[in-house]
Amino acid sequence: MNQKYLIRLDDACPFMDTRKWQRIEDILDKYGVKPMVGIIPANADPKTMVEPENVRFWDKAKEWQGKGWAIALHGYDHCYISDKGMQGLNPMWSRSEFAGVTLEKQREKIREGIGILKKYGIDAKYFFAPSHTFDENTLIALEEESDIRIISDTVATKPYKIGEFVIIPQIGGHCTKTIIPGCWTFCLHPNMMTEKTIIHTESFIKENKANFIAFNDLNLRGIENKSLFCRCLSWMYFTQRKIRGIR
Repeated sequence: MNQKYLIRLDDACPFMDTRKWQRIEDILDKYGVKPMVGIIPANADPKTMVEPENVRFWDKAKEWQGKGWAIALHGYDHCYISDKGMQGLNPMWSRSEFAGVTLEKQREKIREGIGILKKYGIDAKYFFAPSHTFDENTLIALEEESDIRIISDTVATKPYKIGEFVIIPQIGGHCTKTIIPGCWTFCLHPNMMTEKTIIHTESFIKENKANFIAFNDLNLRGIENKSLFCRCLSWMYFTQRKIRGIR
């Protein structure tokens, strides 16, 4: 496998920065790149409320879906109610909406989040949690309350399985060349992008267009458990974060 690149867009909601999101959408359309977009169903996080509520947001979300963009359930309200993120399956941060939260509460979040998306005609086939933090109860909640069996997150070079779930790893908050063959997801937050990062993103996509693939085009048949190399890579990544004191 050579380097394959995917783009994930975080924090889509009725309060997003519509101008920046449209800039990114125009760039992706220009080069034929179809990303994953994570929608917050009931956003209540002030940090992601950039503009007054856009009543046409859900029409825009249906447009994305119609263009073949992968739609992900991005938590429920994006509010951190736990400090147990470092004890979860992807210990990126202490803060979490899911990791360390009771199974019943997580089931409620998944159930109500899916319900909101369906109300507006949105079919989410993927999930990723705010701050990348989730735990075993999140998997149980997804299995019991949704049809979602694909998660975008964790550290690895290629998709792998955990039980009934396919995990598509996500490493990196901006577009950058990689020397290790694999499937690399770049996580972008359009609300926070500057003119410089937007220009860099377009330049990278233009130069590496042939390496970009769509989530919906991934061949996820025959996925195996996480390889020894990827487990070692994950251990090294999180160990260096601990040494640096990132919490």
